[in-house]
Amino acid sequence: MKTRSPFLNYIAEFMLTRQYSIRTVETYLKWIASFIHFHNKRHPASMGDNEVIEYLDYIVLKGNVSPRTQATALNSLAFLYKHIIGNELSCNLSFVRSKRQAKLPIVMTPDEVRRLMSCLKKRYYLIAGLMYGSGLRVMEAVQLRVQDIDFDYKCVRIWNGKGTKHRVVTLAVELIPMLRNQIIQVDEYLKIDLQNKQYAGVWMPNALARKYPNANKSLLWQYLFPSHKLSADPETGEIRRHHFHQTGVRKAIKSAAQEANLNKPITPHTLRHSFATHLLQNGADIRTVQDQLGHSDVKTTQIYTHILQQGGNGVISPLSHL
Repeated sequence: MKTRSPFLNYIAEFMLTRQYSIRTVETYLKWIASFIHFHNKRHPASMGDNEVIEYLDYIVLKGNVSPRTQATALNSLAFLYKHIIGNELSCNLSFVRSKRQAKLPIVMTPDEVRRLMSCLKKRYYLIAGLMYGSGLRVMEAVQLRVQDIDFDYKCVRIWNGKGTKHRVVTLAVELIPMLRNQIIQVDEYLKIDLQNKQYAGVWMPNALARKYPNANKSLLWQYLFPSHKLSADPETGEIRRHHFHQTGVRKAIKSAAQEANLNKPITPHTLRHSFATHLLQNGADIRTVQDQLGHSDVKTTQIYTHILQQGGNGVISPLSHL
């Protein structure tokens, strides 16, 4: 457990009781702590708009952060002042806006995806298949529950994705036999766990735990990709079976990319980028791709059309006519 000040612990508890994800809590706390340290550990209640503007200017001018990173810092501080301090920031803060250009996403060709998949260890093949086949983020994939796979309608249900949004995405039929076998393995784990008197069931959000008190020990609510061993819940100390850790997935994909001799910086998110780009290449309209990815704004999805326009579907070079 990280050692935090009582003030930061209070913020963490406040967010967790309101069902913010652990990653969101950690991100907000990081920026709030950075803001406090920047101002020589002054309490945020003694500061306001001017100090926030000074800090946002600093992280752009000295830290050269991207527009998205600066927006995350601002959201963290806006949350702090609205919900913790009780004194909202002005809607018209005049800080220096980051103008750092966003990088175009790295995309694999279909052949590169095949090569990568062929080099993945069996333990990670299916999860990578879902990230590429359904456009999932790595955290969305590792947090899937058994009941999120709909074999009848051939889809995957994503709950509380980025921005706490829900969506339904396509399921590649080629993965169905492997998914059924995976669920059999999950059931075997569950049968073993239920014989352990210390086993407290799978973690569930507070509201659902109260509404369905016995669901944490049912097959449908178990993680689709369970950890190979039991562990103590970091919040309560109860014995549970967690899901795959995203770090393990990242390492497995990086290792497979090296083995496949892919001369690109490959991460789990590259599979999601490739999913979107290949959908567009195959004729899907941009609104469909937007829905599959869970983007709020179609402008975010349009980055993939830029990638296609820079390749074979773009402007023909005059050199080609010589």
